[in-house]
Amino acid sequence: MPNDTPTRDAAPDTATPAAPHRPLWARLFGPPARLLLRAFGWRLEGSLPAEPKFVLIAAPHTSNWDLVLMLLCGLSFGMWPSWVGKHTLFLPPFGGLLRLLGGIPIDRRSRGNRVEQLAALFAARSRLILAIPPEGSRSSQTHWKSGFYWVARTANVPVCLSFLDWGTRRAGLGPLLRPTGDLGADMDFVRAFYAGRTGRFPGMQSPIRLEGEDGPAAGAPA
Repeated sequence: MPNDTPTRDAAPDTATPAAPHRPLWARLFGPPARLLLRAFGWRLEGSLPAEPKFVLIAAPHTSNWDLVLMLLCGLSFGMWPSWVGKHTLFLPPFGGLLRLLGGIPIDRRSRGNRVEQLAALFAARSRLILAIPPEGSRSSQTHWKSGFYWVARTANVPVCLSFLDWGTRRAGLGPLLRPTGDLGADMDFVRAFYAGRTGRFPGMQSPIRLEGEDGPAAGAPA
């Protein structure tokens, strides 16, 4: 069972791309990625967590450029997150390429709980950085999607808070959140971290609130 003790890991003050596990591709492509970000006026902050497994979220998300910038940031930190997609996307002829790019197929026809399916990915691997978008769309929504929280909680792994702040042109990896099950308190920590950080189109940002926070009892979605 996950540990219920509230834990928040502070983010380092400096942008240090070095990490305990740096594959060859990270050493090759990291420096060019950092040069591109610098050329576009972006500054990196934070460092890659030493944790071998964690859920990665990024906010705010209001522009198609966010994906390009986050890929450059990932390369800069020596990180290429995995992501999940519908199993039919991974059929030939492009299935192999999508897997090479970090894609993991999920069969949505199965009866298993989606959160449990994703949590099982962590149990089956010695290393996994799984990107789960909390906003789910570039347009403003009434809530963030709660999947990232419950996957991390069920798998007993932390959530890394990453960000793109178009207002200051700063991007990077923030602190780790270790979900405790106290949804309100944990999300207060998330809200405090993202406070004042703006997307390219601030009017399209979604409120940092999970739907479960509004109910009498928060619980993992099916």
